[in-house]
Amino acid sequence: MQVTMNYGRHGLMLELPDAWDVQVIEKRSMPLEPKPEQAVEKALSTPIGSGPLVEEARGKRRVCILICDITRPVPNGLVLPQVLRALMAAGIEPRNIEILIATGLHRPNLDEEMREVVGSDHILQTVKVSNHYGRRDEDHVRVGVTSRGTEVLLDRRFVEADLKLVIGLVEPHLMAGYSGGRKVITPGICHEQTIRRLHSAAYMEHPKATNCVLEGNPLHQEQLEIVHLLGTVLGINTIIDPHRRLSFVNFGNIVDAHLQAVDFIRDYAEVAVPGPFGTVITSSAGYPLDKTYYQTVKGMVAAREILASGGDLFIVSEISEGMGSVHYLEAQKLLSDLGPDGFLNEIETRQHARIDEWQTEMQLRPMRRGRIRLFSRGLDRSDHALTGIDVIDDLDVFLNAVHESVGSEQRLAVIPEGPYVMPFVQPRGR
Repeated sequence: MQVTMNYGRHGLMLELPDAWDVQVIEKRSMPLEPKPEQAVEKALSTPIGSGPLVEEARGKRRVCILICDITRPVPNGLVLPQVLRALMAAGIEPRNIEILIATGLHRPNLDEEMREVVGSDHILQTVKVSNHYGRRDEDHVRVGVTSRGTEVLLDRRFVEADLKLVIGLVEPHLMAGYSGGRKVITPGICHEQTIRRLHSAAYMEHPKATNCVLEGNPLHQEQLEIVHLLGTVLGINTIIDPHRRLSFVNFGNIVDAHLQAVDFIRDYAEVAVPGPFGTVITSSAGYPLDKTYYQTVKGMVAAREILASGGDLFIVSEISEGMGSVHYLEAQKLLSDLGPDGFLNEIETRQHARIDEWQTEMQLRPMRRGRIRLFSRGLDRSDHALTGIDVIDDLDVFLNAVHESVGSEQRLAVIPEGPYVMPFVQPRGR
């Protein structure tokens, strides 16, 4: 049996013996927009909870458009030209439009990456495109405090714009339930202090701060409160199929439009299985998500849901850019020194997390469930120990060894698309 895993830009072929009991877990066939440009144009003129974009833009002077950074394959090259056309039709001059890349605390996207993110040189030549820098105090302004006591500091370019527009990709997210919408703002353009507060153990250890859960999710609730502090914010939500083709797009009030998009993707991304698996093979969704080990953790967390206790979880990820930030390396070193329980005890007392340690904290979830093994051709050997898991050179050898040790009754799950698919064990009787 051959299965192509999402890995880098070109995939990784698995050869699994036909005798094995293998279940490939993937989205059911998604509808496609046959004319994507027209679909975007229609969405901008048939909004949810707002006026059409042209009407919303009339009389406005300064526009700020938030887009995701290089870690999200948002089809900005499809969406942005239609958005700019509508804004200019409303009388807004290009010099008064700024596209802001919502990096959170990620590194900036410059040069070729910036062109890739926005989709064309034409856009770079037409309007201003900038990166958000979460540690620049002077770039942020205080907009209020949430009911949980979070001081909200956001990029002033967005806060002070007359028209605020967010473009995102809606998919399962390991902390916020689903990405897109309000998440592009928080943490996308938050100051370091706000991000560190919202990524502290007080939020991350909450049982509902997890994939596909919005109701009762404290991080989602904080994100919504921050949206309301800003007043009117408009959102464009995109959903793509496993081949990165447009399946859904909408526009309107950022909260209402996002919920509609979530309702759409749930039917495809959430996949029920009858029981847990002793062995699970997953990915980090391929390029661009699998450029770093930091992002690779997302694939582990998603697959954990169907891994039997004490089972074997294999993840394939190219990791072409190494581990991640210097701060993340420090967190992984702390995990290596203290072990999972010691690491958690160390971070639980802090009101503000250290930068990027939250992804190490998320890794504890699958580590509590079973054994994790990583196959990567890009990760330098000197970094293997910092992963906190087993890094293997030959995936076939280890798969065969696991299968031989448990016998022919072993069920094996394969999740080619990694964290873009959220499998769950369906309770009996449903």
